[in-house]
Amino acid sequence: MGFVDVECPSFKSLAGWTSFPIATLGDDAQFLRHQVLSNKMAARSGDKRGLEHLDEYEPKPAKHQRSLHERMSDRRLVVVLEGATLETVKVGKTFELLNCDQHKSMIIKNGRDPGKIRPDIAHQCLLMLLDSPLNRAGLLQVYVHTERNALIEINPTDSNPTNLYSLLWAYGPAPSQAQLSDHLPPGCPRIATSFSAGQAVGPRTIVPEEGPATIVIGAFAHGAVNVDYTEKTVSISNYPLSAALTCAKMCSAFEEVWGVL
Repeated sequence: MGFVDVECPSFKSLAGWTSFPIATLGDDAQFLRHQVLSNKMAARSGDKRGLEHLDEYEPKPAKHQRSLHERMSDRRLVVVLEGATLETVKVGKTFELLNCDQHKSMIIKNGRDPGKIRPDIAHQCLLMLLDSPLNRAGLLQVYVHTERNALIEINPTDSNPTNLYSLLWAYGPAPSQAQLSDHLPPGCPRIATSFSAGQAVGPRTIVPEEGPATIVIGAFAHGAVNVDYTEKTVSISNYPLSAALTCAKMCSAFEEVWGVL
């Protein structure tokens, strides 16, 4: 009985070549040998056997890259929490967020008023803002401008800023108020809120139909916002409001006008 050498792809990794009795395989062996030789010649010649469908693939066109001006002119509310008291203090071998409850004696020793060291106000505002439907719709941007002139841009996806101390690591070079205005959308209304601004107006009246708007809210216990990068100051209630409640009322007004449910 004669034998013919035939390459078997399924056994190639084990033995490379194997022999089959020609009386058993007959014409099938000749056909298999022909197919193997054809595949080897096609591979050497660079033929795209079995990959013809890739020649018909058409890549999707690249997305249009929007300019910075186009992105900043989109409809959104920019909230600046102004005058927040966010400072660190070293206690033993660790750093803590300075506050009037835990570090009262240290604050008095340095000649400062404990009632003005209120990081919890900024915390309450952030909880109210980041949990709002306006933020979840991607229409809210929040900045914290501290009493010591440091600027923090809040990540809108951080819906639970439980640790204000972690925010302090986001500090960059301390910007001036003129530099802060560079982060705000150009040409948008910039409005500060204060109970002492005079006759109260409805929050919905200051919401633009299109385009961005900037609202500045004081993140401190007492006093009025005094900055030079706003156009006017308004009161939105006949009664004094906390900073957190002011944030909630402003978000609700923008949600109603812009149809955010």
